[in-house]
Amino acid sequence: MATATATSKFSGVDFYNIDSLLSEDERAVRDTVRSWVDEHLMPVIGECYIEGKFPKQLIPGMAELGLFGANLPEEYGCAGLNNVAYGLIMQELERGDSGIRSFASVQGGLVMYPIFAFGSDAQKTYWLPRLASGQEIGCFGLTEPDYGSNPGGMITTARETKDGWVLNGTKMWITNGSQATVAVIWAKTGELSDSKSIRGFIVPTSTKGYTAKDQKGKLSLRASDTSEIHLEDVHLPKDAILPKSGGLKSPLNCLTQARYGISWGAIGAAMACYDEAASYAKSRVMFGKPIGQTQIQQVRLADMLTEITKAQLLTLQLGRLKDAKTMTPSQVSLAKRNNVNMATECAREARRLLGANGILVEYHSMRHMANLESVYTYEGTHDMHALILGQEITGLSAF
Repeated sequence: MATATATSKFSGVDFYNIDSLLSEDERAVRDTVRSWVDEHLMPVIGECYIEGKFPKQLIPGMAELGLFGANLPEEYGCAGLNNVAYGLIMQELERGDSGIRSFASVQGGLVMYPIFAFGSDAQKTYWLPRLASGQEIGCFGLTEPDYGSNPGGMITTARETKDGWVLNGTKMWITNGSQATVAVIWAKTGELSDSKSIRGFIVPTSTKGYTAKDQKGKLSLRASDTSEIHLEDVHLPKDAILPKSGGLKSPLNCLTQARYGISWGAIGAAMACYDEAASYAKSRVMFGKPIGQTQIQQVRLADMLTEITKAQLLTLQLGRLKDAKTMTPSQVSLAKRNNVNMATECAREARRLLGANGILVEYHSMRHMANLESVYTYEGTHDMHALILGQEITGLSAF
């Protein structure tokens, strides 16, 4: 039987010429990060995933490229990029691995952003340049063992004293927790029933009473540090508080920034899986022909390409809305929910197309598939974002 020759005029994951909608600077940022990921991250990520370790040696290079807090002002040592360029950075980092994107997302969106948005001038001037340069590594302490989807129920407390504050409590599922040198911790300064008393605090992790313990047994995000943080009579000076923070809306505002980056990052993971599946389908020969010549695999690839293209258009518009300062949290919920679910399905279908080879670390789809199960859950679960959208639609809260 003669073997058909692949003659597709299309390659890559830009079926609708998204490039034409980007500025020259936005394309340059994306291409620079893509090259860095290919050169520095991809050669080590498989080993890091298997060994369950974060590639700390990459932090200086990420800082040099300006990947931390890239959409924050240049006066604080940041890149000052627009939000679409920032999103493209997240896309390319997660095209490599969700854990690496998580590291940058936490550093910029959950540590640098709250200091920028709620901090004093002195706090911003001191901390932001150090975080942008990678001199300091940050983590974000909001989630607690019994309060994940309900952060307003937190029981971590901050008691004011004549000299400052004393923090007590436990935080769970904290990205960067074990390697962080500074933490942004959220605690209640009033009654536990009063979510309006939630305030943010800058906590150097060397402070007595602060301990972090690695989360063991993870089957997902293995190349990312995840920790449990314990705060036992942690004494802080009065100026440790983020003065402009107040109520649950403050940490939720930070989560909106992180979810925005996730909506882009998930596309990167899906693109990586699609690229791998398409290449494999054209080169893997079975029954005398490439498996890409079979209907079932072509349908898989067509479905993946369609969903990725829809997500690209959705998220580009979200970025334009964010740059225009008209983006709403519920719009971010829609994008995070849609894109992560889409990427999870793409990763699963790519793994299946790869057959037995799909479970090997030499291929990437199963690593992405496992990682995305965590992304599906964190920063607001898939179902919680559905309820946020439901409330927006009906005006009625189901939670």
